[in-house]
Amino acid sequence: MHLFLIIALLIIVSAIYSYINARFLKLPGTIGIMSLAIVGSIITIAIDNLNPGIAKYLTILAKNINFSTTVLNIMLGFLLFASAFNLNIRKLKKEMHPVLILSTLGVILSTAIFGTILYFVTGFIDIKIPYIYCLMFGALVSPTDPVAVGAIIKRSNLPTNLETIISGESLFNDGIGLVLFITLLEITQSGVNDIDFSKAAIMFIQEVFGGIGMGAISGYIAFRLMKSIDDFQTIVLVSLGLVMFNSVMATFFHLSIPLSVVTAGLLAGGRSINADTKDHSHEALEKFWTLIDEMLNTVLFVMIGLQMVNLPYIKNYWITGGIGICVILIARWLSIMLPLIFLRRSLNVSYANINILTWAGVRGGITIALALSLPASPYRHFILSGSYFIVIFSIIIQGLTLNRMINASFKKASA
Repeated sequence: MHLFLIIALLIIVSAIYSYINARFLKLPGTIGIMSLAIVGSIITIAIDNLNPGIAKYLTILAKNINFSTTVLNIMLGFLLFASAFNLNIRKLKKEMHPVLILSTLGVILSTAIFGTILYFVTGFIDIKIPYIYCLMFGALVSPTDPVAVGAIIKRSNLPTNLETIISGESLFNDGIGLVLFITLLEITQSGVNDIDFSKAAIMFIQEVFGGIGMGAISGYIAFRLMKSIDDFQTIVLVSLGLVMFNSVMATFFHLSIPLSVVTAGLLAGGRSINADTKDHSHEALEKFWTLIDEMLNTVLFVMIGLQMVNLPYIKNYWITGGIGICVILIARWLSIMLPLIFLRRSLNVSYANINILTWAGVRGGITIALALSLPASPYRHFILSGSYFIVIFSIIIQGLTLNRMINASFKKASA
C-alpha cells in the first residue's frame, strides 16, 4: 500500500473514532478511542471472515502499518518531548527522589518480580517458558507508558504531588526498560554463558548517560536559540528540529532516544523563552506541543486497536493473558512497596498512596512496539499476546476506575 494512502486512511479512521467518542460516548479520549478501535478491529475480523472484500481497506491498513518501527523510531520522540516540554519543572524538582527511584530501582524490581512469579505460575499450570523469557516479558511491561499515563491522569483527581511523580516516572523509566529489554534479548540470542557483562555495563552507561548528556546539551542550545528570536514560526521549527536531531543522533550513536528527548524537552520547556518581553511565544509553543501530543495520542491508540487484526492467535491466550495482568499488578505493587519500606524518607510517599501509584501505572504503545520487535521464537506469541492483554486492561479498566481508586484510598485514609 502506498505510504500516503496508509497515512490518509489512518487519519480518516482516527477522525471518525474521535468524533464518535466526542459526540456520543463521551469517554476520556484515550479510553474511548481505544475501545472503538478494538471494537472496529473485531468487526473487521468478523466481516473479513465472511466477505474479505468489504473489510479490505481496514485489513490492509492494519497489516501494512509497521507498528514497532512507527512508534519507536518516529512517534516516540515527539510524544515524549511534548510530555516533557509541558511538565512543570518546579514540581518535578520537588518530587525528584521518588521519580528517580521508581524509574530505576522500581523498573528493575518489577522486571525481576514479574519474571520470577510468571515462571513459577506458568510452570505450575504446565506451560514451559524459560526464565530468561519471563524476565524479558517483565522488561516489556514494567515501564509505565508516558503517553497512556499522561492521557489518563489529565482527567483524574490525583493530588498534585502524585500526579507529578507518576508523570515524571513514566517519562524516565522507558529508557531503563529499553536497556533492560535489549540486554535480556541479547542473552536469549547468545546464551547466559556467552554474555559479556562488562560490555553490557558499558552499553547501559552509554545508553543512559549518553542519552541524558546529548539531550541536555542540545536542549540548552535550542533554548538559547529560541530565546534569541521573536519569530514564532522559527521557534516552532527549532523545537521540531530538536526532537528530530535527538532521535536521529541517539539512533546513530546507540543512545537512549527516550532519555535524550525527555532531557531536551525538560531543558527547552522548563524556563520561559520570552520572560522579559511582551511576546507570548512560549505559551503558544506549549499549546502547539499540547496539540501535537493529543493528535498523535489519538493516532497511536487507533493503531493499538488495529493491531488486533494482526493478532489472530490472541484468542488462544486468554488464560495466560489474565495471568499476566494479575502478575504485573502484583509486581508493580511490590516494586513500590519495597523501596518505600527502606527509603521512605527519600520517597516522600505514604503507604496510603501505594494502591494509587500501582493502579495509575498504565502501559501503552511502547510495550506493544517492543513486543512486536521480538525475533521469531516459540515464545513470541505468548509474550506478544500477554502484552496486548495487559495494555488493553491497563488503559480501559484501570483508566476508567482510577478515580474510584483515588477516592476509595483517600476515604480509607481519612476514616
